Amino acid sequence: MPFHRYTRDEPPGPAADFPREWPTRILERAPMWASVDLRDGNQALAEPMDLRRKKRMFELLVAMGFKDIEIGYPAASVDDFDFVRETVIKEGIPDDVTVSVFTPARPELIERTFDAIRGAERAVVHLCHATACLWRDVVFGMSRQDVLRMAVDGARHMVRLAEQESGSDIRFEYSPETFNVTEPDFALEIANRVAEVVDATPERPLVLNLPTTVETHGPNFFADQVEWMHRNLDRRDAIILSVHPHNDRGTAVASAELALLAGADRVEGTLFGNGERTGNVCLVTLALNLFSRGVDPELEIPDIDAVREIVEDCNRLPVHPRHPYAGDLVYTAFSGTHQDAIAKGLAAQAERARRHTGDAPWQVPYLPIDPRDVGRDYRAIIRVNSQSGKGGIAYVLKSGWGLDLPIALRRDFATVVQDVTDATGRELDPPEIHRLLRETYCVDDAPTTHAYADEHEVRADVAAAYGVEFTQVLVTDTAGASREAKACFTALDADGRTFWGLGLAATAADAALRSTRSALRRAGIEEGER
Repeated sequence: MPFHRYTRDEPPGPAADFPREWPTRILERAPMWASVDLRDGNQALAEPMDLRRKKRMFELLVAMGFKDIEIGYPAASVDDFDFVRETVIKEGIPDDVTVSVFTPARPELIERTFDAIRGAERAVVHLCHATACLWRDVVFGMSRQDVLRMAVDGARHMVRLAEQESGSDIRFEYSPETFNVTEPDFALEIANRVAEVVDATPERPLVLNLPTTVETHGPNFFADQVEWMHRNLDRRDAIILSVHPHNDRGTAVASAELALLAGADRVEGTLFGNGERTGNVCLVTLALNLFSRGVDPELEIPDIDAVREIVEDCNRLPVHPRHPYAGDLVYTAFSGTHQDAIAKGLAAQAERARRHTGDAPWQVPYLPIDPRDVGRDYRAIIRVNSQSGKGGIAYVLKSGWGLDLPIALRRDFATVVQDVTDATGRELDPPEIHRLLRETYCVDDAPTTHAYADEHEVRADVAAAYGVEFTQVLVTDTAGASREAKACFTALDADGRTFWGLGLAATAADAALRSTRSALRRAGIEEGER
C-alpha cells in the first residue's frame, strides 16, 4: 500500500497549546436540527427525487419535528426550482417550520434562487462557496482576497434582493465550504465580514455553517477548529453556529458530537446519512445517541421502521442491516453468550418494571435502548444459528410461546438445535425452533383416558406402573390457547441417561401425563413393558 502518498500536515487549526475546553464537557441538550435530505442528499442520488418522493420526504421531516429544512438548490435544475415554488405557493409549510434554499456565490444563481422563494412568508437563503487553499489554487485560480470579495459581494447581493421582498422575512446562512481545511484566520475573517454585511443581530442572527466538506482528520481536530471559531467570532451572540460533517473517515457522528461540545448550536445532516461519497452525518444516529443517554432528542422517532421505509423509498437506497438503531439486525444477537446475557437482562428488566412505580430505568446488556421505544419488538432480538446457545434458544421459546424450559432441558435441546443448524448451515426462525422442540419432546399426544387430580398423582401412578423414577415434573403456564394452557416438563433417569418429555394440554394433570408418556417413549420404554 503506497501509504507515503497520504502523509498530511496537521490540519489548519489552533496552536497545539490551545486551551480547549470541549473534552471536559457533557452533552446535555439537543442541537438545532437542520435536514439537508432534499438538497445535499438529493444531489447525491443516482436518480434524484421526483415530485412525489420530495413531497413524501418533506412530510416525513415535518412529522419528525424538524423546524429547519433545506428544500432544494433551485438554481441547479428545473425540478428543484419547481418543487421550491410549489412548496412556497401552495402554503405547504407549517407555521413553525422554516425552509431554506441553497445557492453558490454567483449573482445570476442568487437571483434565480430568490425567484424560487418569491412570496414565501419566511425563508433562509444559504450562500456557499469553497474557501480552502487547495480549492483556491487548483479549482478557482483565486487568491484569498478574491475569495473574500466573492463572499462579500454574494452577501451584499442577497441583502439587496431580500430588501426587495417586502412581504417576506428572508434571513441568511453562510457556509465557507471546505472550512475544515481552510486557514483558521481566513475562515474567521471571511465569517466576520459576511456577518457584518448582513448586519447579523441577536434578533436576526446569521447561520454560520462550518462544513467538513471532505473529512480528512480526526473529529478532535474539528472540535478544536469549531471551539476556536466559537471563542473568536466578532458577533457570537448574533450567530447560530452550525456544523455540517461529512463521513469520509466514518466519523461524522463523532465530529458532530464533539463539535456540539465545542460550542456549535446546530447540526446539518440527513436521515441515515445519505450524501456525496460516504455521506453526511446521520441525524437519526445522532438523535438516538442523545436519547440513549437520557437527553431529549427533540425529534420524534416512535416507529423507526416506518421512517426507514419512507427514506428508502425516497432515496432508492437501502439502509444497511447493521446501521445503528435502524438496521434489521441491530437489535439481534446470534452469539450464544450475547443471547444469554440479553435473556437474563430482559428478565431482570421485567422484574424491575414490576416493582417500579414509573418507567423503570433501562439496563439490559447489549441493548443500549429499549427496542420498543423506536417501534421494534422483542421477537427478533435473538435469532438462532450455529453460533447460538441455550440461553437464546430458551428466550425465543419463552417470549414466543411462554415455554420456560428448565436449565437441564435447555442444555439438552441446545444440542438438538446445534445438530440441525450445523447440518443445514442456516439459522432457524422461531416457528422452526418451536416445531423442533415439539417434534423432539412431545412424542406422545394421545388422548387422556384416566382422570387424574393433579400432576403429583400422575407422577406417582405412572412411576409405580412402569417401575421408573421421574426426577423432575415441572408444570408452568404457556402463552397458548386454552387447549394448551399448561406445559409440563418431565425428566426420566434410565440407563444412566436423562430423557426429557414435554406435554401440552388444557390442564396440569393432562400435561403431566403426556410429558411422562413422552419421556417413557424417548427412553424406549413402551406400553407393554409395565
